[in-house]
Amino acid sequence: MLDKKLDYEQGPIRPPSEANSLLLRLTRNCPWNRCLFCPVYKKEKFSRRSLEEIKGDIAVIEKAADKIKKISLSSGFGGDVNRQVAVQVQSQHPDLFQVAFWLYHGGENVFLQDGDSLLLPVDQLVEILELLVGKFSSIKRITTYARSRTLLRRSVDDFSRLKKAGLNRIHVGMESGNDEVLDYMQKGVNFAQQVDAAKRVKAAGLSLSEYIILGLGGERLWREHALDSAKALSEINPDFIRVRTLAVPASSPLNEKVQNDEFKLMSDDDIVREEKLFIENLQGIESFFYSDHILNLLEDVNGRLPEDKQKMLAVIDRYLCLPAEERERFCLGRRTGYYRTMDDMQNESLNSSVERSYKQLQSKGLTVDQYVKKLMLKFI
Repeated sequence: MLDKKLDYEQGPIRPPSEANSLLLRLTRNCPWNRCLFCPVYKKEKFSRRSLEEIKGDIAVIEKAADKIKKISLSSGFGGDVNRQVAVQVQSQHPDLFQVAFWLYHGGENVFLQDGDSLLLPVDQLVEILELLVGKFSSIKRITTYARSRTLLRRSVDDFSRLKKAGLNRIHVGMESGNDEVLDYMQKGVNFAQQVDAAKRVKAAGLSLSEYIILGLGGERLWREHALDSAKALSEINPDFIRVRTLAVPASSPLNEKVQNDEFKLMSDDDIVREEKLFIENLQGIESFFYSDHILNLLEDVNGRLPEDKQKMLAVIDRYLCLPAEERERFCLGRRTGYYRTMDDMQNESLNSSVERSYKQLQSKGLTVDQYVKKLMLKFI
């Protein structure tokens, strides 16, 4: 019988690639919190959690892990956290489930929350990292988000210390490499600063994942956004390039500018053309390119640069060569969850479902583009 609930604090966001990671909150919310496109944290203040709070959460997680292993032993599974154990924990001890889910996936990865964990003093970060690695021998990867301006406050030696203590990867939201786009979106950083910050991370031997938001330049600056983002990343040579497609919910400050036509959103077709220009201009780098988010229209634009560049561009060309009505149907099928890739358009059953949705839109006088933009807000 468990004596009491074992709760620890978690933040609201993580990268999709950290879906199976243990979430450990070091800071609350975002210290900048001004980006026009971002709907997160706008009513919340930033704060650093104390070292004592964080150590307390690690102790809670350790205690939860011990209890879960005892459940496994008593159930005859020898301490292993398999599917049966995870289901039992979820049903009988839901407060332990997040840790059980982590252990079920090997207990290998940890993500440090929230949006800018590296604002904590380096000595504290080292102590936290060493404590984590010391408590959980299964850990193989520890990652975090960080803003470029925060990275500029750290030296290569600082990053080397963090790497030695157990940090493996830093996720950075570059969003754009174009100074005009960055200024308009109130990102608080420019091209040169983002390149400088990223190079410090790379110089320390840490893995670097950079994010670009397709469509962030809008109709006016799409070309500059694509070219300068490619230029910045070509200078940085990050380990990972991850793309996201712009969606603007009502809670985003950018929404007001969309509503008054100051900022004009791009169509799916135009965003695909922008992505093509962006990929074409990535030069001299060895990076993994991922479209690992449901907001992206062409999920199968993935690969290793430079060797898979032509394969990725071929996916884009295949889409752009479709007749206009077929492109519309693919966009609708993708956003409604019937299609994942263009190969799914060969499935007659899926096509029939998409066709029904298409006719329903026509009967309501809605365009696919209008409907898709509303659907995308559900994926944020």
